[in-house]
Amino acid sequence: MNAVSTTIPSDVDSSRGERIESRSIDWVPLNERRGKPGTLFPLWFMSNANITTLATGMLGAALGATLATSLLAIVLGVAVGTVFTAFHSAQGPQLGLPQMIQSRAQFGYRGVILICAIVVFSLVGFNMFNQMLGADIIRMTTGVDASGLWYLLIGGLAVILAIFGYHWIHATQKWLTLLFLVTFGLFTIAAVAVVPIDPAQFTFADFNWTAFLVQFSAAAAYALGWAPYVSDYSRYLPPQTSPAKALTYTYGGVFVGAAWLMALGALVAAAFAGASPLDGVRDAADMILPGAGFWLLLAALPGLISVITVNIYAASLELITIVDSIKPIKPTRALRVLGCLVIAAAAYIGSLLSTGEFLANFGSFLVILLYVLVPWTAVNLVDYYFVRRGNYAIRDIFIPNGIYGSWGWRGLVAYLVGIIAMIPFVVTTWYTGPVALSLGGADLALFVGLAASAIVYLVLARSIDFAREREVAARDSAEFGESAVAFHLGASAGSKVSES
Repeated sequence: MNAVSTTIPSDVDSSRGERIESRSIDWVPLNERRGKPGTLFPLWFMSNANITTLATGMLGAALGATLATSLLAIVLGVAVGTVFTAFHSAQGPQLGLPQMIQSRAQFGYRGVILICAIVVFSLVGFNMFNQMLGADIIRMTTGVDASGLWYLLIGGLAVILAIFGYHWIHATQKWLTLLFLVTFGLFTIAAVAVVPIDPAQFTFADFNWTAFLVQFSAAAAYALGWAPYVSDYSRYLPPQTSPAKALTYTYGGVFVGAAWLMALGALVAAAFAGASPLDGVRDAADMILPGAGFWLLLAALPGLISVITVNIYAASLELITIVDSIKPIKPTRALRVLGCLVIAAAAYIGSLLSTGEFLANFGSFLVILLYVLVPWTAVNLVDYYFVRRGNYAIRDIFIPNGIYGSWGWRGLVAYLVGIIAMIPFVVTTWYTGPVALSLGGADLALFVGLAASAIVYLVLARSIDFAREREVAARDSAEFGESAVAFHLGASAGSKVSES
């Protein structure tokens, strides 16, 4: 009960006027909810509008895809992956919880540790790649080769912003969006007009299925990669926020940012075959205006730092969730700060120890990320939109032996079935499944994993005692007030908030 009392907050609005965010995995009370869903567009646009995204768009070309093939794979991949991310984002305002805390309802109080660990690993991996690109930018613009120092500088700036927290991150992304539109917007227009491209690149001649599917999977994985923590950045919005608007602004931000930069990466790869992402961007800019490459690379650096911030902040919440799932703790500001520092340190050490070719490693990383996240997103979305339909007893999510249990066997079984079902269809650097081989290297694992996990969870969910869950939610509501339950009354809950 002591742990619960620390996570169900009082009515005191501690967020207004505070310089450093005090909350982490605890529920955000009504009087701290503010903002409009439109703020989600610049947040997710800028999170995707960076050099790492551009590098992702070069993967198809590295395997022999034409520009037309790459663009088709990019648009389709981002469109598919963003669907799941956007639907997760709409959960934030309704529940006021971080994404992985909410996942306890499907996987259990301790069962969610598995998913959190995967997310932490993926975010540290993303930050390693981001820091490597950032260090290369500084090296190319200053001529000083001191990767360790540059990793420390980039990671240090990112972790400071992550420590300040949610509202500062949103504000920073808004201003960086304006900077990006001015710099890379002009560059993109000029590159399309000036950079010479072989006409053969605009055809689908000798269509390369392997390159197409690799680029499609990478684009889908990149867009889907935000799903495990996208609602972390919408949980302070008022509960009366339209789910459709939250979904639309998130989808728009991710899709426009990711599709734009990946397409730009494919263009650069088509024009400068074999060039690294940074070399290609610099050479293209210099072709447009001599010396412009220097300034364009510098303009790209803040975007890389900001996305590292987004990842550090989210990973710290996952890390705290892991610790809290092992032994309930008080989610203090100091604990969140410590979590940010641990995540930043892990990425720094990983960057120092990493070796190998960037694009090859990054492409493999994205494919594996897609495989392990697909079953989770299927279970979480099916539970929220079709099984429980947004009705959760918030207080019990913070109780180890509450109605959701320590181990959510239904979610864990559905997740495991999804992983097993994908194995014959996977295509990786190290292993290709027999079905994928028979299909000439076609990677259909995404669709197989989604369907398998969703169907299994729907079947297993038939045994959930919803009557007991509603009874517990009603009891908690009577005893603890609105802070004990999700706003499953929809518009009526929103009207109460607006009237207060």
